[in-house]
Amino acid sequence: MTTIPAISTHATDPTLAAPARGSGRGSALLSKTAVNAVLLLVAGYTLLPLAWLVMAATKDRRDLFATDPYSFGDFNLLANLRDLFAYNDGIFGRWLGNSLLYTVFGSALSALISVACGYAFHAYDFRHKERFFGVVLAGVLVPATVIQLPLYLMASAAGAVNTYWAYLVPALVNPFGVYLARVFAEGYVPDEVLAAARMDGASELRVFTHVSFPMLRPGFVTIFLFTFTAIWNNFYGALTMLNDERLYPVSLGLFMWNRSVYQQPELYPLLITGSLVAVVPLVLAFLSLQRFWRSGLTAGAVK
Repeated sequence: MTTIPAISTHATDPTLAAPARGSGRGSALLSKTAVNAVLLLVAGYTLLPLAWLVMAATKDRRDLFATDPYSFGDFNLLANLRDLFAYNDGIFGRWLGNSLLYTVFGSALSALISVACGYAFHAYDFRHKERFFGVVLAGVLVPATVIQLPLYLMASAAGAVNTYWAYLVPALVNPFGVYLARVFAEGYVPDEVLAAARMDGASELRVFTHVSFPMLRPGFVTIFLFTFTAIWNNFYGALTMLNDERLYPVSLGLFMWNRSVYQQPELYPLLITGSLVAVVPLVLAFLSLQRFWRSGLTAGAVK
């Protein structure tokens, strides 16, 4: 007599598999909610000082100390702005112009130098190339504050202290930008494209400017934004190199005002309003270039 084996229904019964799928969806939803909650907390913590700055800029000196910190004043923002740019013959406007000169010109030139160096490390084979690149990576590890004294001594020997060049020239050298540029070049510029351009008779300069650089534009903008932020916030470089207040960037100028508020309390509203104005160029730069910023960050990590 033939025995028919029993067929298990556990694997085919959909009612038994449904709880597992539902449990997986619930776990994923819970994880997503937890991650979003953490991100919201971090974003709130990050934006809290900026919110206070916006609210404090609407107050006069009396309201700054007499009202709740996180409340709007009598909306004296326009009056504070007028006083800010009129104080001391408009010195804040000069500081703001100096910062824009340092950052825009310095960031553009520094990003161009970094892209050219990173492209050279990718496109050309030369002796001790990787050793030179190791020196560049070693430069990334050195904190900027450590080299301020040697830079000051070099600028003093060259007679460049207390000039625009003393603050601007050191900002042009960006080892991290060179590293990023090489990563971008390896991801964006195929060797086949370079070989085809050379076979067509293009010079090396033309290959870089007309073939490679358009491909590296997202990388250029990414390095530009990094350098823009670094130069705008380069407080120690300005403090070391500059003595004339007419050459101050806005960060050093606000620091000098902050040192004087105890002797000159009328500087409190100007200091707060000036800090708010100093944030605006950074926000505008990131908002206007965020399309290139996003594409640069994603493509630079994929080869």
